[in-house]
Amino acid sequence: MEIGGLLLAAGAGRRYGMPKALASHDGETLVRRGAATLAAAGCSPVLVVIGAAADDVRAIAPELSYVDNPEWATGMGSSLRAGLAAFEETTADAVVVLLVDMPGVTADAVKRVARHAAPGALVMGGYGDRRGHPVVLGREHWKGVASTATGDWGARDYLRAHADRLRIEPVGDVADDFDLDVPHA
Repeated sequence: MEIGGLLLAAGAGRRYGMPKALASHDGETLVRRGAATLAAAGCSPVLVVIGAAADDVRAIAPELSYVDNPEWATGMGSSLRAGLAAFEETTADAVVVLLVDMPGVTADAVKRVARHAAPGALVMGGYGDRRGHPVVLGREHWKGVASTATGDWGARDYLRAHADRLRIEPVGDVADDFDLDVPHA
């Protein structure tokens, strides 16, 4: 089973005051941290979707593999579409999707959801009564996810429409779903 990692890192971070991919958390840039989390969990390849400040992101982490999203300003949905299109050119059976602004998601959480990866898989991390990232999307669902991913909704509508096939894997004991919307004071 080939499981890729897809890090969505294209946003401008308007509320944050800068693109979050360039921000640091605990001494590490969020783009490197997110990509390292996916790689440490065994995802390969790991592709990072960038848009806002793409040249700056490439400059601070030239070792990463990037997918450009020229439509990044339209929201996360376009980044998910760009990333899934890039994975269509690979032999991956599934991808684990992670957002760059969630530094509390650990490699252990990614491993836990990824153990259910398969071409027909739909898996979300569970945090008590909340669902979130990491998310596993099996290859059989990529076209459907891409067709519904608009604005900042990403895969949400597709996952809701396929709730009968969706597995929630508890990860709250090894990760947190806190997202960085504003810089730490």
